[in-house]
Amino acid sequence: MTVSKTRAKLVDVARQLFAKMGVENTTMNDIALASKKGRRTLYTYFKSKEDIYLAVVETELDILSDMMKRVTEKPVSPDEKLIEMIYTHLDAVKEVVFRNGTLRANFFRDIWRVEKVRKRFDATEIQLFKEVLSEGMAKGVFEIDDLDMTAEIIHYSVKGIEAPYIRGHVGAHLDDDTRDKYVTRLVLGALGKKKELTNQ
Repeated sequence: MTVSKTRAKLVDVARQLFAKMGVENTTMNDIALASKKGRRTLYTYFKSKEDIYLAVVETELDILSDMMKRVTEKPVSPDEKLIEMIYTHLDAVKEVVFRNGTLRANFFRDIWRVEKVRKRFDATEIQLFKEVLSEGMAKGVFEIDDLDMTAEIIHYSVKGIEAPYIRGHVGAHLDDDTRDKYVTRLVLGALGKKKELTNQ
């Protein structure tokens, strides 16, 4: 097994154990046994449980990055891409948190620890938002004065509502269509999207 395959297997096994037993209750020995690798192999790749936990989070963020990139490549208008990117981000994070069971509590409790590995993802996402906003400007869909600042504001706004969205606090009393209408009007209105395009 190659180095990258061995590491990927260890991360996947750790993710499953963390989800089932919780990060605190999982030991490096548990991971070594479940992966059928020796402790020496495990410690070759990861110095501590903290390291492997962060690798699990990073792997999930890489999957989210790929999903976001696929949305930017869709043959749809920039305004549709932008709204889909926002929902892709929020729904993917929600799915990761719920799929990982007991990791859910850790995700919120350890948000600052998770921040360390989010830096690369955050930079990638901001760049993807910039590409879609730039495309929208070129096509006359958006009116934006500062592209960099706008991409950052969208990214940090979406990031800021992750926890309430996951907990069902955002638009909980609304049906999906009404919630989507509010989000679309708010986001696209702020970007100066032409009125005739927003009356859908």
